Amino acid sequence: MNINKMLKGAVAALTSAAALGALTAPAFAASGTYDLNGKGVDALSVHGGAQRIATIGNAKAKNVILFIGDGMGDSEITVARNYLHGVNGTFQGLDKIGQPGALQTSTGKAAESGVGQYTTFSLGGSSNDSLMAKDSKGQLTGSKTAGVITPVTDSSASGSGWATGTKTYNNAVSVDVKGNPQLNLIELAKANGLATGNVTTSEIQDATPAVQESHSSERACYGPQGKWDGTDKNGDGKVDIKDAELAGIGRCLADQLKANGGIGSISEQLLGTRADVTIGGGAKYFNQLDENGNTLWQQAADRGFQTVKSGDVDGFKNLTYKDGQPVLALLGDGNLPTQFNPSVATKQDAAKDANPTVCTTNAKWLGNQGASLADFTDKALDLLQANPKSEKGFFLQVEGASIDKQDHNANACGQIGETDDLDKAISAALKKVDLSDTLIIVTADHAHTSQIVESQPYYALSTVLKNADGSKTTISYGTSEKNLYSDGQDTEGAADSSKAQGNMSHTGTQLRIAASGPGASRVDGLTDQTDNFYTIAGALGLATDTTSQNNLSNGGKVTVNKDKDGKYSAAVTGFNGDAVLSYQLVDNASKKVVTESNTSTPLSGVRVATAATTSISFADFTPAEGASYTLTVNGRQSGKSASVSFPSASGSADKTPNGGNGSGTVAQGTVKEPTAPLGKTGATVLGLALMVLALGAGAMVVRSVKAGSPRFVTSPRATDTPAGCNL
Repeated sequence: MNINKMLKGAVAALTSAAALGALTAPAFAASGTYDLNGKGVDALSVHGGAQRIATIGNAKAKNVILFIGDGMGDSEITVARNYLHGVNGTFQGLDKIGQPGALQTSTGKAAESGVGQYTTFSLGGSSNDSLMAKDSKGQLTGSKTAGVITPVTDSSASGSGWATGTKTYNNAVSVDVKGNPQLNLIELAKANGLATGNVTTSEIQDATPAVQESHSSERACYGPQGKWDGTDKNGDGKVDIKDAELAGIGRCLADQLKANGGIGSISEQLLGTRADVTIGGGAKYFNQLDENGNTLWQQAADRGFQTVKSGDVDGFKNLTYKDGQPVLALLGDGNLPTQFNPSVATKQDAAKDANPTVCTTNAKWLGNQGASLADFTDKALDLLQANPKSEKGFFLQVEGASIDKQDHNANACGQIGETDDLDKAISAALKKVDLSDTLIIVTADHAHTSQIVESQPYYALSTVLKNADGSKTTISYGTSEKNLYSDGQDTEGAADSSKAQGNMSHTGTQLRIAASGPGASRVDGLTDQTDNFYTIAGALGLATDTTSQNNLSNGGKVTVNKDKDGKYSAAVTGFNGDAVLSYQLVDNASKKVVTESNTSTPLSGVRVATAATTSISFADFTPAEGASYTLTVNGRQSGKSASVSFPSASGSADKTPNGGNGSGTVAQGTVKEPTAPLGKTGATVLGLALMVLALGAGAMVVRSVKAGSPRFVTSPRATDTPAGCNL
């Protein structure tokens, strides 16, 4: 055996074993709280490990709307308020959420309110601080470091915290420090029968929206070809797989790609997660090609999505609810244009005090055409409220994304406009919902090093703004090295946005979180951002702890079908406590494995279509005459397993349980309690893996797809077929 393959198998097995070896979350004290002091990565990295509060109160909400201002620290809020409304002014949406008595329910009663702060630390500065470290080719390198306490988060680790209740490393998208997928709020809401939505002004593949619809070891795994924009790379005049090959796998873990037996990129998973409403940017990444050579736009159309592409504002405005046709509206190729033209931060200059900056409206801003973040929010709520599932309730996340992006560029006007857009989106939501049954939460993922200062510092870039009340605000961008704009302006008098203006960085400060509506009292005092998950999930009655999430797969069922051409497939339903499935097909007589899924990493396998049917097809499987087989499907998160045995066809006279000429349902199986060896989990499996690794892993083989051998191929289409229906 090739030594490299042996080592790869050992690493893969170790990683897979680690995925099963869940640590036990620390118990709450009698008071419902516990002391975080002295807790290490092992304790903090488990689901709920960083939680600071137990459930406070028992108020339930029918709906929850989570507003995220990306990069919106206290300084960013204050700068925008000063400029837009004056130093003593008030935001009409942002400042009302959480204020006692500021908002009422439909009956005139004061809405429940809460205001607090939460901590934002992560567990690793990059994937190199996790078990998901990879080389330049996207292969796992087997890092032995499973997280390190990191005071400053990025958007992906932060978003993963509130989306899943699990602390993780920077770059991670709803996976823990070992790479294990953690169920997010949209998945859990779908499992509970709720309508779901995801709205942003960024690329929909960006960290904050991605954490609600995907699982990835790398936040930049936008599509099957990484961040390729789906354009002609080799200059032959056409876009095809050759261009994709030139783009390479980008920043995707190789074994996460569907072509390698993984669950797929962020864009592909978004289609599988199938939120009812998805609105944002990032259209160009849907020009990428799937494993069958089709664009992701084509895949979306095949799956029944209503699609709106870049620049089609009229198409967005005309969207209406259509049964079984979720909305995918991506109105820009990349991040969406900001409301205001860029301002330029410069070194100390007396002239700026005499002529403070006044922001001007960006002609490219989609709000000019009726497609602002407020318009997105309004449309999303219309679509969700028209959805019959909303009778049970809905969950909606709305992100004002470019507060952060413009702060990175020391662009005061850019961040102000985005904060204003978020404020108006909150106001739009308040007009659409009743706070007697809807909880609204407003918070951020991290802050920035920009600060309001008394006067222009001589050592750093700064901008002087003319406020609405005639006063001036000086904002300092202290971590920007220098102005890289040459003379600071282009020929039209606006900042040259094609050039970087510095490198403003995140901070690790705690952040404001405010809430109004049922369950808002849970937002109080100092919490952790993972507590936001528990606040939302608790209010909606979703599965919050690991046991209850695992139990969502108790209704798992696998159905083996045969079509008129004699091809076999499997339809899997009810594994709603899982994000990833694995499977194995065994010849009952010889006990040999005919084919199986890739299990080399926690992101290898079949992506679950939550509350829908996950399709698996036998691409090249030809059963032997008179043989019988057993198909076993395992939930990689829940540990639940369903098996079904079925005979091969014996000529045209073969009859199936539902009758006919051999086509239709062949057999069905349901989840049962795991038994050995499937019952080996946690420390047992991990211990065995470590022992094998210590022995050199010479006899270990991780089964993989080999050319010419029978295999399962996950269908490019995971539909909303009701459970029990044939494919």
